[in-house]
Amino acid sequence: MYALIEGLSYVLNPSHFPFLFIGVAGGIVVGALPGLTGSVGIILLLPFLYYLEPATALIMLSGMFCGAIYGGSISAILISTPGTPSAAATVLDGYPLAEKGEAGKAIEVATIASTMGGIISTLCMIFISPQLAKFALKFGPEEYFALMVFGLTVVASVSGASLVKGLISGFFGLLIASIGIDQLTGYARFSHAPGADRAVCYLPDLYRAGQCG
Repeated sequence: MYALIEGLSYVLNPSHFPFLFIGVAGGIVVGALPGLTGSVGIILLLPFLYYLEPATALIMLSGMFCGAIYGGSISAILISTPGTPSAAATVLDGYPLAEKGEAGKAIEVATIASTMGGIISTLCMIFISPQLAKFALKFGPEEYFALMVFGLTVVASVSGASLVKGLISGFFGLLIASIGIDQLTGYARFSHAPGADRAVCYLPDLYRAGQCG
């Protein structure tokens, strides 16, 4: 508890507020641009942080990431294109509200939900992280398989009236995801043609460009 109080007092130091504000504002701009995610924002910001104290730099990076996650909902509501992958579900309800002329209301709800979600998740990380870590270590092949099946069933739930199109899209998504560098072994998978894995990396950008057009 002493470490928590000391950390809060350090973060809430007024000298850190400008860095936090710049990080959050920059993250919102990055997240609202389709194709740029929170990770990209952190990469772009990283070279400018070498001259700051490590703790101050981490505060700015945290602001950048949180702002980007929220900023993705802005483009999802206004142009039906999520700026970040986490804002994909926002398109389902946010964009129809924007078509009705209630884009401000949708952004307001997204702002409140993002803020409350960030606060609750931070509190959970502070107080129940040890318990969650112990629970995660008990995950085995059966549990991971159940999670994958659950993820595939979500495809059916968001497909709407056209279930066949949703299943076809999910199948091609799995096919594309199987190409590239394996995260566990580091070996290239199904990249028999030179540059096949690099070509797959451009597919999301081509999709976003088509949506913006």
